[in-house]
Amino acid sequence: MDKGGISVFKTRLLSGIALVLLALITIISGQIVLWITCLLISLIGLHELYQAIGVETAKDKTLAATGYIGVFIYYLILIFEKETYSMISMVFILVLMMAVYVFTFPKYRSEQVMGTFFGVIYVAVMISYIYQTRMLDDGAFLVWLIFFCSWGCDTCAYCVGVLFGKHKMAPKLSPKKSVEGAVGGVIGAGLLGAIYAFAVSGHLASEGNPMIRYALICMVGSLISMVGDLAASAIKRNHQIKDYGKLIPGHGGILDRFDSVIFTAPMIYFLATVLA
Repeated sequence: MDKGGISVFKTRLLSGIALVLLALITIISGQIVLWITCLLISLIGLHELYQAIGVETAKDKTLAATGYIGVFIYYLILIFEKETYSMISMVFILVLMMAVYVFTFPKYRSEQVMGTFFGVIYVAVMISYIYQTRMLDDGAFLVWLIFFCSWGCDTCAYCVGVLFGKHKMAPKLSPKKSVEGAVGGVIGAGLLGAIYAFAVSGHLASEGNPMIRYALICMVGSLISMVGDLAASAIKRNHQIKDYGKLIPGHGGILDRFDSVIFTAPMIYFLATVLA
């Protein structure tokens, strides 16, 4: 590895350590600390997406502003535990965006409005499930499965792919990803879940053998995380960008680092309520 490669590796490593420390602090704290963190991540991620798809520019932020307002409204519903109103809040947000669309016509195109609404769901609502999972019974332990399924799966898939990868999983979208790596990622995530469950089983309120449940949750979640990773790559390819941003040195933007977490968080929440 040349000096440039070593420098990039060190940057990515230090950034990764910082992210892990931030995750530890905010998730262990829970409550308002985690709520604020998820809100900020959602707003930054939404900003990155809006810039990538052309909804927000230096000269025009009006339509994008409706998305940010929508995110704040949605998170207020969560913090005040009024989840039953979450769907009606989505309807209100859509109406607000359509109002901007029709009263400024023909300033915006219909696909820009659809992209703006999509961003609220894709980024903010999906990321909010980190907070919602943390608030479940045993949520202090279940929430970590989100990261085992995403970051853990990604690491295991990379290692197995480098050693044994031969068959391309999505050659046009992500040529470096292999079927062998994907299998390794799923198995690795399952093992991480089982080991984690064994370590914390004495602190869990749920009955039965958590090792099987946590392993199953992680394996299913890891499959979904791959879809999230590839989906983020597809959006970038469509809009001809390498990274969503430069906020995290060596990793890119929020969406570059949380692309798989976005899909994994709601899946873990669902599986946890059903299986755990």
